[in-house]
Amino acid sequence: MSDSASLEIHPEDRRLQAEIEDLRARHVDTQELYREVCVLLFFRHGITPTANKLYQLVRKGSMSAPAEALSRFWEILREKSRVRIEHPDLPEELRDAAGEVIGALWLRAQASASEGFTAERSEAQAAVVAAAADMEAAQAHAEAAEKANAKLQTDLSVCQTQLQETGQALAREQGTRVGLERQLQAGEQQRRELQQALDAARQGFERQLEEQRAAAAASSERHQADLRRALLDVDRERSGATKLAKDLEQVRKTTEAHAEQHRVRMAELQQELGQLRQRLGATEGALAEARSASEALRTQLDKRLEAKAPRKTTTRKSP
Repeated sequence: MSDSASLEIHPEDRRLQAEIEDLRARHVDTQELYREVCVLLFFRHGITPTANKLYQLVRKGSMSAPAEALSRFWEILREKSRVRIEHPDLPEELRDAAGEVIGALWLRAQASASEGFTAERSEAQAAVVAAAADMEAAQAHAEAAEKANAKLQTDLSVCQTQLQETGQALAREQGTRVGLERQLQAGEQQRRELQQALDAARQGFERQLEEQRAAAAASSERHQADLRRALLDVDRERSGATKLAKDLEQVRKTTEAHAEQHRVRMAELQQELGQLRQRLGATEGALAEARSASEALRTQLDKRLEAKAPRKTTTRKSP
């Protein structure tokens, strides 16, 4: 396996970094840590380890530490890959040659298995990337639905506030109208009392006039003047009562017009409130569908990852 055929280690490979962090927590010795990272790269990820790659991934000790650990790793690998053939009838040179050949075959088989694993790993990574993109799209859709839901909640709150303020204003207008009606009733009662007083005064003046006319003709002019003044006073009171009745009638019409406007506005706000609630229900439904889609994509992603997980094969024990 050559360095050009190995996969390039990217800093964002989270899985590899997580495995290296796990090895870092389990191995305190620097040389032992570098040796385990060599085993991880070569046998699990199919990557030919180099001193620069080891130092970039581990960043522990000096630059000579990964070079020393790498040299020791290749030495142990060559020793493990050599197969000793013990047979009493075979010469030592033939036994060594046969061991070298079998070791080379084992290395070639290991390389083929690593290449197959690399292809499956690439396919799994592509599937993971596609599923992650789908999940991000679903999450974006869910976030948009949540924003729309928040906007509708805000509009609903504003509409409810306006509806409450309109109801309060209508209640105030109704209170004002009730007060004006009471004033109108009081004015009407006062007018009736004045009319009764006028009738009584006229009758009294008429009686007095007849009595005084019979008693003395000289005083008739004075009584007539008193009567005219009384009649003028009565007319003024009547004019005032009439004007008060007209003012009260105008106030009543204005109050009824304001009340009608408030009732129309309340009906419109209630209609808008119903529409906002319908839109809120639709948005919540879309949000639930987006969340369901996200969960389904997440489950599909987990299944793909489990299906693409590398199968354990029976090989020689690695260092």
